[in-house]
Amino acid sequence: MIQSQHSTSFSSTSFSSTAFIAGASLLLTVIGLTSIIFAPDLGVVEMPRVAIAVSLMAIMGVRIMLGFQQNRIGDVAIGIVTAISALLLIGVAHHHRGQAAPGFWALVAAIWLSAWLLASRLSAWRGLGKTAARVVNLAIPLVFGLTLLALWELITVGAGVPQVLLPAPSAIGLRIAGSLPILWADFQQTFLKAVIFGYVAGCGSGFLVALIADRVPFLKRGLLPIGNLVSALPIIGVAPIMVMWFGFDWPSKAAVVIIMTFFPMLVNTVAGLAAADAMQKDLMRTYAASHGQTLVKLRLPMALPFIFNALKINSTLALIGAIVAEFFGTPIVGMGFRISTEVGRMNLDMVWAEIAVAALAGSLFYAAVSAVERWATFWHPSQRG
Repeated sequence: MIQSQHSTSFSSTSFSSTAFIAGASLLLTVIGLTSIIFAPDLGVVEMPRVAIAVSLMAIMGVRIMLGFQQNRIGDVAIGIVTAISALLLIGVAHHHRGQAAPGFWALVAAIWLSAWLLASRLSAWRGLGKTAARVVNLAIPLVFGLTLLALWELITVGAGVPQVLLPAPSAIGLRIAGSLPILWADFQQTFLKAVIFGYVAGCGSGFLVALIADRVPFLKRGLLPIGNLVSALPIIGVAPIMVMWFGFDWPSKAAVVIIMTFFPMLVNTVAGLAAADAMQKDLMRTYAASHGQTLVKLRLPMALPFIFNALKINSTLALIGAIVAEFFGTPIVGMGFRISTEVGRMNLDMVWAEIAVAALAGSLFYAAVSAVERWATFWHPSQRG
């Protein structure tokens, strides 16, 4: 009985918040229908495509406000109508750049609230199979990201933001499509050479030194404070020194990456090797296990979550370190070189294109490490469910 009351309370709270968002979206849509969209006097009546889109949004809002049964087909319909409305509004806005009137901003806010409503409804789906739940879990951040891109496009185009300040996502996409050879060359120089080599060398050496320090107590006491000190060193102070030592090509950037990734791996591995408790170690002693057997069969498996934590942290640190290091001397290729050069030329669309490539590469790198972690530590409580 108590459980039923809690369930009813939760359901009514969820519906009331859904109804509130839908009502706000409906109100903003009505304002857009009755206001000037673009200066000087263009309203929805003069733009049939926008009229159709906002009318569909209004119908969806009324459907939810009247309390009709909420179901998955209706939730998908919200997403379809919101996407169509956003695309039509973006298409019309490009023909009236910088002429947005209050009605336009009301429609932009209505689209934002509709996307919010969609994400809220998707997160409330229950009773899904494993594959379907995974698809929904991917769809929610995808909806969030696409909404941010749509709002970015609508705001920059509608307000007429100069490209030198903030280019629209469409302009960045066109730059990426037209500069693939340059972006690929920069990606090879920065990621495939400096980042990969520095990441493997830094993490590998940090792991090996941690094994030695675990065996030699005075190394553990001496290296860990130094690790904290080196971790606090600014990249902009280390990078010029590495350039002077190893030259202007990618080895100097790899050296910066090694410095940045070595000590996080060292500290996390040492902490992980100490994670096994006394009872587990006593059990290994009763089996007459040697130090090597205890290390391989008990301590290293217990340390895997710590090691993968360092690998994930270093996957982002490595790319940041390599790009920043390229600001202090590099051949005429590389992500950091391109960013610093194109900023000086006021080509902000190219700068954002490089940022997009770096963000995509870093995200995929992190995802790959996370996938290996799930495979290697499937037994750990953090990987269950």
